[in-house]
Amino acid sequence: MSITPIVALDVASEADALSLVSRLDGLCDFYKIGLELFTAEGPAIVAAIRQRGCRVFLDLKLHDIPNTVAGAVRGAKRMGAQLITVHASGGEAMLRAAVHAGQGPDGERCDVLAVTVLTSLDAADLARAWGRESVDIGADVLRLSEMACAAGAHGVVCGGREAARVRERYEGRLTTLVPGVRLAGGSVHDQARVVTPSEAAAAGASYVVLGRAVTAATDPRAAMFEVLRQLG
Repeated sequence: MSITPIVALDVASEADALSLVSRLDGLCDFYKIGLELFTAEGPAIVAAIRQRGCRVFLDLKLHDIPNTVAGAVRGAKRMGAQLITVHASGGEAMLRAAVHAGQGPDGERCDVLAVTVLTSLDAADLARAWGRESVDIGADVLRLSEMACAAGAHGVVCGGREAARVRERYEGRLTTLVPGVRLAGGSVHDQARVVTPSEAAAAGASYVVLGRAVTAATDPRAAMFEVLRQLG
């Protein structure tokens, strides 16, 4: 199974982002632009990455009324983003509106990934957030994945520990994007549910997002080589 690595440009400026892209030239052609960089630089940073011949994953985790989210997805498509995230907990109507907005008559599309449970949350955190005594993260990921599948989403964002269960149930209907990927022995930082690249590959992830495991490494190219080796 082919896995697409995406490097997270979680930096504060276009200069820092393009410096990383240059350092990883030839090793990665897909980059994540999240809230920090997008709010600092706006659509211009999407254009700058695209001008380098690279693909863009716009990780904005949209969560609003259907009409507003649809408008944002249309904007992302016009910018040339290939992927965008919305929160599955926004509901099926919102997800359907996002999916429809990402499909254009010109053949250009921005595929929607539905965020299930953030990898910064463990079971206790999620239970407190949702007002429950306890939760089963895997079960909740599958519940939200069912909604994403019904809405026609391209895939879901989930932890590596849950990706295998999503693949087993929805293979061929939902892709999986796994964040929180760390090299063995690396710091987990603010993530609660992490996996190594080889574990993500074994779980059948379609995409993996590589953040500080690569970008904060002393030698980002060497770290990226190691990730690619583990992904096979």
